[in-house]
Amino acid sequence: MKLKKLIKIFLLLIILGIAFLTYCHLETRWIKIKKIELVSGDIPNSFVGEKIVFITDIHHGPYLSIERVRNLVKKINKLQPDLILMGGDYVHRDPKYIKPVFDEFKELKPKYGIYAVLGNHDHWEDPELTRRLMIRNGIKICDNKSYWVKINNDRIKIGGVGDLWEDAQKLDSTIHDLKKSDFCILISHNPDYLENIQTDLIDFTLSGHTHGGQMTFFGIWAPIVPSKYGQKYRYGLKRFGNMQSYISSGIGTITPPLRFFCRPEIVLIELQMNKTTAHNTAY
Repeated sequence: MKLKKLIKIFLLLIILGIAFLTYCHLETRWIKIKKIELVSGDIPNSFVGEKIVFITDIHHGPYLSIERVRNLVKKINKLQPDLILMGGDYVHRDPKYIKPVFDEFKELKPKYGIYAVLGNHDHWEDPELTRRLMIRNGIKICDNKSYWVKINNDRIKIGGVGDLWEDAQKLDSTIHDLKKSDFCILISHNPDYLENIQTDLIDFTLSGHTHGGQMTFFGIWAPIVPSKYGQKYRYGLKRFGNMQSYISSGIGTITPPLRFFCRPEIVLIELQMNKTTAHNTAY
């Protein structure tokens, strides 16, 4: 009798294990749209109501096919973004994936352009090829660079810094011509860089890198986060004085190619003004 009971328990554990792994695999494809209403008195009138899409950590490669990248592009275009910002780590494990993913990105259709930084994986594979293909496909490189985006007589600043692990970070390239009243968004692939920002001229930052922990304890805590600061920059909307920051769970995965209570996401930001905090919802 004891042997039969042990066999039943063993079979039950196998079934539960298979069910768990199946769910974790399916969750990697269950992309959500994360909506953020970003409100600030510095947002100029012409930009109120404009929509920004942020994506990061696509990791096109053995775990994320070009068909899934193509579907991602379609999802983003359906949102009719005014701006698209990208947070790096476009490929995984092999430089052969770089050209196909950027060939798909050229189908993105924002009104006012695409702005992007490189992540550590892009440096590990082929940063020069990545930059060439970004330029060829009309993507403005924000690694230690910045750009004024203009609508009518109004403008906002989009800037970025190089990857914290594999590049230099030159914030002055973004803030050198900013006034306190200007609205500025900074892209940093690695959210640990937020600890180094010593200016009040940045209104909002966007990061990825952590994948939200990828495998979490019901979205509350993750055993592995690639950050010096543990759970602090794992995921979500943060506030540091007058600066707000969002760390995205990203799109793709690294090994193991699984997610648990940490769905991949497209971040949809709507610009508003005359309030002091941002609010976020998801569906």
